[in-house]
Amino acid sequence: MLKLSKLFKKHYSILYAGIFILLMFYACGRQETRDSEVAGEYQTWAEKLGFPPDKRVLIFHADDMAMCDEANEATIFLLENDHIQSAAAMPPCPAFKDAIKWAIDNPQYDIGLHLTLTSEWKTHRWGPVSAPEEVPGLLDPEGNMWRSVQEVAMNATPEEVEKELRAQIEKTLAMGYQPDHMDTHMGTVFATNDFTGVYLRLAEEYGIPAMVIDFSDPEVVEQYKQAGYPVTDRLLEMLDEYSLPKLDYFSSVPGGESYEEMRENFFDQIRSLEPGLTEIIFHPQFESEFGKTITGSWQQRAWEVELFADPVVKQFFEDEGLLFTNWKEVMERFENIE
Repeated sequence: MLKLSKLFKKHYSILYAGIFILLMFYACGRQETRDSEVAGEYQTWAEKLGFPPDKRVLIFHADDMAMCDEANEATIFLLENDHIQSAAAMPPCPAFKDAIKWAIDNPQYDIGLHLTLTSEWKTHRWGPVSAPEEVPGLLDPEGNMWRSVQEVAMNATPEEVEKELRAQIEKTLAMGYQPDHMDTHMGTVFATNDFTGVYLRLAEEYGIPAMVIDFSDPEVVEQYKQAGYPVTDRLLEMLDEYSLPKLDYFSSVPGGESYEEMRENFFDQIRSLEPGLTEIIFHPQFESEFGKTITGSWQQRAWEVELFADPVVKQFFEDEGLLFTNWKEVMERFENIE
């Protein structure tokens, strides 16, 4: 546990900024598969799903739906105006009921679960969906979820994580909604191999595709092992055995000192992508006085709403020849693979 604590402290700023341990999977899958005996050239997941092999296929995905009304309103605005393709709502959060009601009333949109094991903000907090006495390792001294991924990894058991994630899924199903996918707030389910195993197992049990990356490039595996990340043979085996579709790439919208700088950084990010299926996450939230009390990242979140509604950005997407999809379509294509 001491080694794990030092690892998380070393990388804590990355985790807290929302880049996640999951970024260790970024840019994987461009060479041979990890099983060297498999003949033939590596296929991206985009190609496996029937997209042209030379195309960049993107999912622009809004995280943190349900965190507050401002997040709901911004996400709905972007989805209804066809600016983005996907979003995920946080089951323990105060605006979750409204988010799921909207999703039920608008089944054409791709809304998943942003499975949540942390409550990171100073004043805007939440506890678990499970009864607190059933998941004591997930609770901080105030009775809310821990603020950091490190604290969850140091205090919670895999059994408590499974109980809480299952409760979040069951809560959603009981409301009459079948999630289109699921992912992880702050990347917490990738904090330990045991947590990841729970996440993958629940995805397969409920038939809800989990946001995971194809981790097939041995050189990238070795790179992250050397950097101190928990990339183990067990993790690789779990990802190999996972039976639902995967992404080829994953990233998040970059920041900037101004809106214009952020937009240029985003353009550079898109230009750098290789062909394949990529999900890029962001955290849209309309500007408000309440929102400013939640997080110091409120300006970035407001700019992210502006970014995806920007006609200049729309023209850039067209000029780049991008294709777009969502998890609904991914599963439809996956189920039709012969």
